[in-house]
Amino acid sequence: MPAQPLRVNILAFDGVEALDFAGPFEVFTTASRVNARRLPAAGTALFKVASVATRTTVRARAGLRLLADHLFADAPPADVLLVPGGLVDDACADAATRAWIAAQARQAARVASVCTGAFVLAASGVLRAGPATTHWEDIGDLRARFPALDVREGPRWVANDAGSRLLTSAGISAGIDMSLHLVELLAGRDLARATARQMDYAWTSAT
Repeated sequence: MPAQPLRVNILAFDGVEALDFAGPFEVFTTASRVNARRLPAAGTALFKVASVATRTTVRARAGLRLLADHLFADAPPADVLLVPGGLVDDACADAATRAWIAAQARQAARVASVCTGAFVLAASGVLRAGPATTHWEDIGDLRARFPALDVREGPRWVANDAGSRLLTSAGISAGIDMSLHLVELLAGRDLARATARQMDYAWTSAT
């Protein structure tokens, strides 16, 4: 286990799909809580999870309001950068969002997207080629807009590289499966399984 908390920065933006954001948030915060019970002597949280946005308040796709922990200018470097999906056209078009993602991705140990967040990673130049996935409804559009990608339909998540540094997931709930996989990669399978059990979630642990 790491001596210091691993920072998980989750992008928030107007039009974000609420569960794309909240599912991974729940996974990483629950993993920290479960880990603290299992290893009370550790003394520090396993993950420090924060939302980051262009402004303090954003409105999710269905109207839910989210308060960001950080703005781009004061966000700490991420160990894990997570980009949710939703209505992503504005996020893809926003130069500040693209620049922040690219800068964070350069130093993060893991970078991941949920659902149509793959479009934002690709627009930011982080996801350039190789295997990727997204929501089944958007597979054709991702292939058309980013033809260098090997867009795969069917897997819950896809590793873009052999070291699983860059991952993309299919739609909405698949982001929970992928986030549990990230917990497994970062802190072990036992904790990932215990986190899924604590969440009462039937984890699809294979891609």
